[in-house]
Amino acid sequence: MTEPTTYCHNHPGKETGLRCNRCDKYICAQCAVHTPTGYRCKECNREMGKKFNTAQVQDYILVFIVAAVLSYLGSYLTRIVGFFIFFIAPAVGVGIAEVVRRVINRRRSKSLFQLMVVAIVVGAFPSIWQNIYFLFLGAGLQALTGIIWPTLYIFLAASSAYARIAGIQLR
Repeated sequence: MTEPTTYCHNHPGKETGLRCNRCDKYICAQCAVHTPTGYRCKECNREMGKKFNTAQVQDYILVFIVAAVLSYLGSYLTRIVGFFIFFIAPAVGVGIAEVVRRVINRRRSKSLFQLMVVAIVVGAFPSIWQNIYFLFLGAGLQALTGIIWPTLYIFLAASSAYARIAGIQLR
């Protein structure tokens, strides 16, 4: 006895044997979304995403202010520690992420996390601009290193903060 032919729920002309692991509808490769728990249809995937986006309007304001101020303070560490920024900036980024997480009461949204990264860059930017100004005044190598360390700080702190708050795990 042969199995009956099954067709995609959204594309009735496409044969498939793949089902959404949540609603059990037949889906073709075009409709399937690969998730850590298997394949889902686009509707179920969208529905699950809404459950994970719990941020409120005030969270965006709080995240920007808190992350920018902490990053501004952290960027001034670059003047003091120099080379050791390789070790300190990731810790500062993780610290910023933890403070932000507590301030927003662990609510989540991808755009909220991206805004935190923008705020970290904006907060650290004054220390770079100040050194660019000194570079144009002829301060030389000291102003150039004053640009390199804060730039490195921005990259390391922002990437560490995003990885920490977004739950990215390096294996």
